[in-house]
Amino acid sequence: MSKDENYKFQNSILKKLDGLLGGMLAEASSEEDFTGKAGKSMVLRLPSCGSKRVGLIGLGKTASSPASFQRLGEAVAAAAKTAQANSVAIVLASSEGLSNGSKLSTASAIASGTVLGIYEDSRYKSEPRKPKLNSVDIIGLGTGPELEKKLKYAENVSSAIIFGRELVNSPANVLTPAALAAEASNIASSYSDVLSANILSAEQCKELKMGSYLGVAAASANPPHFIHLCYKPSSGPIKTKLALVGKGLTFDSGGYNIKTGAGCSIDIMKTDMGGSAAVLGAAKALGQIKPPGVEVHFIVASCENMISGTGMRPGDIITASNGKTIEVNNTDAEGRLTLADALVYACKQGVDKIVDLATLTGACIVALGPSIAGVFTPSDDLAKEVFEASEVSGEKFWRMPLEESYWESMKSGVADMVNTGGRQGGAITAALFLKQFVDEKVQWMHIDLAGPVWNDKKRVATGFGIATLVEWVLKNSS
Repeated sequence: MSKDENYKFQNSILKKLDGLLGGMLAEASSEEDFTGKAGKSMVLRLPSCGSKRVGLIGLGKTASSPASFQRLGEAVAAAAKTAQANSVAIVLASSEGLSNGSKLSTASAIASGTVLGIYEDSRYKSEPRKPKLNSVDIIGLGTGPELEKKLKYAENVSSAIIFGRELVNSPANVLTPAALAAEASNIASSYSDVLSANILSAEQCKELKMGSYLGVAAASANPPHFIHLCYKPSSGPIKTKLALVGKGLTFDSGGYNIKTGAGCSIDIMKTDMGGSAAVLGAAKALGQIKPPGVEVHFIVASCENMISGTGMRPGDIITASNGKTIEVNNTDAEGRLTLADALVYACKQGVDKIVDLATLTGACIVALGPSIAGVFTPSDDLAKEVFEASEVSGEKFWRMPLEESYWESMKSGVADMVNTGGRQGGAITAALFLKQFVDEKVQWMHIDLAGPVWNDKKRVATGFGIATLVEWVLKNSS
């Protein structure tokens, strides 16, 4: 954005563009004090030009990450919506320093941002708005089969993120446990060459002694559905077996410890299946991408946490499928009870690594805010893998401590453990609880995504976690 003594752009692309516009761009940028700062933009309406509008969108001084360029795509989408544009061209004012590999990644990130930015979930509106944008030209970042491959990958992941958003946005009277299981089965049917589905009924879960999961489900008129999808490549050897486990509470009333008062967020408890949306979104993307050499199990213990005469009470003692007993001192700490049996089941699939994702605690939002997920794992290697994947996806994670001394607050006088400790360190004690249900030989990570799964300002789901999970699976693929 620097200008010479005559207030003309020094950047060659901006200089040429400004010349075609008779100096309007330089003049307007000075008047509006536009300096290229990240998140800032200016748009000029042009009365007689090939384009109806020309805009400048700031990337800041050090834009290099995929997240920066995805935000550029989102900003372009926002400008296109405002202008009701049907076509957009995007060019970087300075792309000289980008390697060929960086150009491919940058183009892919811009494309993802634009697709996700233009999307609006209007399924439940009486007059749905359809975006008018139907073509985007990304100029100066290459062409050819390598770029096409990158853009196809971006398309697959973006469509999976949109699918995940739609799951979380769906109200609990639409997305019941049965409906979530049906969505999972549809994914397996769509990519039946690599995906299979096994949906367990309450009776089958009872045979597997899943007392912890079934205790949560007991109060609801909508029966639980335990979802297990399995991805196996159509050919070649399997070198790594992974499991992705997602919390799948399609609605959480809190049970007898009902959610009440300011900040209880009962009105958005349809989002309590955000972990399962990430897992099933990843399954959809991987069904399209078909990575070799890796087997992936997608597991969701889906149910509702409701209140009735058949429901779990505070003080009840339930037994998980690994034989451990739990004194329920809070029925609103239910997600970990469903995950307990899901983790035991995952370990029985003979997997090497497990990542579970859950909207588990408000404590994690207090600690990290609304846009960062908390990561808990005893494995430095697994942490390294997932954080490397997140650098590509642009999603934000922060590793938290698994402080073993905090387990003292989880001890029961009459059972092996209680299901919740005190208010202090609540996200940590929740992770320590889950650790009791994972085989020591299996590398395990817990991701608490209670904050970033939902955009409170826009009142819509984000699809958080899907892009990182897909990247992580690909890193484990041969």
